[in-house]
Amino acid sequence: MDATTSGTPTVQYHNIPDQPLTAIVAAPVSAFLRQVRHCFGDSTPGEFPLAANPSIVLHVLTTCNLDPQDLAKLEATCSFFRQPANFAPDYELSISELAALDMCQRRAIFKPMTDEERQSLKHRCGGSWKLVLRFLLAGEACCRREKSQAIAGPGHSIAVTSSGAVYSFGSNSSGQLGHGNTEEDWRPQQIRSLQGIRIIQAAAGAGRTMLISDAGRVYAFGKDSFGEAEYGVQGTKLVTTPQPVESLKDIFVVQAAIGNFFTAVLSREGRVYTFSWGKDSKLGHKTEPNDVEPQPLLGALENIPVVQIAAGYCYLLCLACQPSGMSVYSVGCGLGGKLGHGSRTDEKYPRLIEQFQLLNLQPMVVAAGAWHAAVVGRDGRVCTWGWGRYGCLGHGNEDCESVPKVVEALSNVKAVHVATGDYTTFVVSDDGDVYSFGCGESASLGHNTAGEGQGNRHANVLSPELVMSLKQVNERVVQISLTNSIYWNAHTFALTESGKLYAFGAGDKGQLGIELANNQTERGNPERVDIDLN
Repeated sequence: MDATTSGTPTVQYHNIPDQPLTAIVAAPVSAFLRQVRHCFGDSTPGEFPLAANPSIVLHVLTTCNLDPQDLAKLEATCSFFRQPANFAPDYELSISELAALDMCQRRAIFKPMTDEERQSLKHRCGGSWKLVLRFLLAGEACCRREKSQAIAGPGHSIAVTSSGAVYSFGSNSSGQLGHGNTEEDWRPQQIRSLQGIRIIQAAAGAGRTMLISDAGRVYAFGKDSFGEAEYGVQGTKLVTTPQPVESLKDIFVVQAAIGNFFTAVLSREGRVYTFSWGKDSKLGHKTEPNDVEPQPLLGALENIPVVQIAAGYCYLLCLACQPSGMSVYSVGCGLGGKLGHGSRTDEKYPRLIEQFQLLNLQPMVVAAGAWHAAVVGRDGRVCTWGWGRYGCLGHGNEDCESVPKVVEALSNVKAVHVATGDYTTFVVSDDGDVYSFGCGESASLGHNTAGEGQGNRHANVLSPELVMSLKQVNERVVQISLTNSIYWNAHTFALTESGKLYAFGAGDKGQLGIELANNQTERGNPERVDIDLN
């Protein structure tokens, strides 16, 4: 008889002490309280619902030396056991470790790893499969890995569907749209040369685009220099179709970030590599501006896995995953206090931002704007720091903050996502509401309550305000992307849970993906872009 219809209550979750299987088999059976446990437990990293892993329960039964006929009957009569175990019995691992390993094997970037690579990652994460799982899940959560996404680049835009297809539109003077030409186009067009390649991440800089496939390969097009200044003369040629970056062929890359004068990539194992902007050793190594060889980021993060990177104007933030919890490191230019260490001095090597420990905040998402930065904590609090011009820090003034400071105006909001640009910040709550503050230039904040062509849509906002124009869309927003450049007019994308993409702000180069009238250069209200990203 199927256990799901027998009338017997199904035990969905177990709170089992972390001990070897041999000890569990020999111990007397006791009744367990039903408790809801989460992968990101507040006390011990990695407490998992074993009922979601039938292979683990079947694994336990095989180690208990059940009669093969009885085990066969269980498999045949109970739907709970119809899935085969994913590995042979291991008498050394605890049940919670087995559950974590089983869940790791379901993650896309873990599946293709060899046993040696998996063991190396386990060691790097702290010697536990539970810590490996936390590392994998944290990366997926903060980077929308394997999910649809939209990137509002400087003058051009990139959209990636959940199936890995890529659309581009906007400015194309350097071939950054990847269509084999340099013609500007407001209509979203799929990059046909990528057919057969599934893209999971994208990054856009001034005149340059980088794409990352599910196989860890990096494709770049547009300006051919990793260290291109936004209005510099570096680079000798234009690349108008996606080309694999050969210097990265031996590194399985999962994320890229383009900052001014440098580019950074993050490997599957959580290692950070940078290109260019190193002749003054500002990133801990000496390179030429046009250097195409990746250099490992040295210092404190050499042996600590990183789950997310974010690049601003001449600086880099790294979200690290350690056994003690999540933390943020910063490196580069400290102008305006944007490195978060209480000063405005530069840092040649990654340095831990200690303020989060004093705030008792576990960072889960980082964002690096041109001159300011932001973090979302596990408890939903938002911290900002750096240059406070136009109110981009959300503290009700334009003061600079050289260490992270909680945005008190959002104390009743549980945030899950944050995005930053040039003196602009957006926050997405757990119920899909969107708040914005900072510079209102180009109508990129979305506060156009008086209607198109009227009102104060260009006004600066010193404290977080609910973006009513997105509220009226009646869709749950899951991602915001906005232009992170000091030279380009800003535009903003809002991606909804159903895969609909809305755009507003500057559209003079076609970067909104919407056709504007001859006398229009921007759109104040969110308008649907004709792409279904799901």
